[in-house]
Formats: sequence, C-alpha cells, structure tokens
Amino acid sequence: MEEQHIITGATEQEVWDKISAELATEEDILTYDTIISYGGRNIELYIDIDLGGGFEGGSELTQFSALLNVNHNFRFAMHDEDFLDSIGKFFGLEDVKLGYPELDDRLVIKTNTREKVTALFADAELRAVFTELEDFDFGIHTHTPEDTDEERTFLELNIDRGITDVTMLRRIYRAFYEVLAGLEA
Repeated sequence: MEEQHIITGATEQEVWDKISAELATEEDILTYDTIISYGGRNIELYIDIDLGGGFEGGSELTQFSALLNVNHNFRFAMHDEDFLDSIGKFFGLEDVKLGYPELDDRLVIKTNTREKVTALFADAELRAVFTELEDFDFGIHTHTPEDTDEERTFLELNIDRGITDVTMLRRIYRAFYEVLAGLEA
C-alpha cells in the first residue's frame, strides 16, 4: 500500500492538476490514497484495484470519505437499486421518495429527515452524478478509526469500481463536496 499524502492548492483546478499528474505517472495504478485539502475541507480519495490471481476474481473500490464537522442526529444512506431491492419493494419494503424521478426510480434512499435529503439533492447536476453511478453506496457512517477510541461520523461514498479517469473522479468529487458542504451548513 502506498503512503497517504495531502494534496492542497489555491484553486480546485490546481488540486486536480496535481492529482492528474500523479495518476498519469503510474502505468498501472493499483492503490492511490490521498487527502484532498481544499476549501477548508479534507476529503480522502482512496482507490484500490486488486487484480486477484489464480481462482480469485479480484476487487475494485473508489472511495471518497470526510469527517463530518457537525454533530447531529441526521442520517441518510443511498445506493443503486439491485435485484434484491426490487424483491424487497415487491414485498412492501419502502425507501424514501424525494420527488426527483431520476433518483427515486433508480436508487434506494433511507433517511430520518426526508426534507433535508431533498434539499441536499436539489441541484440537477448533482443528481445526475448519482444516477449515472453503478454499484455504489453513499451516506453517513459512524465508526471508530484505528488511531482513536472515539466514535466519529463520516460522509462516505463507496463505488465498487477502481476509477482512475481524472475527469470522472473530479465530477464525483464535486458532487461529494456539495453534499458535504450542505451537511455542514
């Protein structure tokens, strides 16, 4: 595993130029772990591509994660709808409908405050990012990091694909950043 480092810049473009340069220097990126420190926020970008071997099928992950700087009881989680979710809906399991058909028809959304999630996803461009993603989960997670005994709350986006395309990563980052900013407002 490569060492995690921090990328900063005066502008978002400068930050992404640095990330682009780093990703371009690696022929076969298998692991990339960095903290994007921009706009007063630290967002971890972690990419892990395990090619497997022998009888192993391998795995891929792209993750954006940030410690939430607010402490409240609001919770939400969303993921793309799969076959099991379809069966669950058939048998009466319900998810929240936000009034955005592109999200409501494609994603399973759980929350304790529907109005707040509706406000977080009011922007059509932001919604487009999440309707285009496949095999992902996104939401507020609470866990205890290795370096502390204190439970902390994070916003996390996990995509079951190793994304190394900088344009796509930046678009996903912007959507993540907007939701994070909305949660901390």
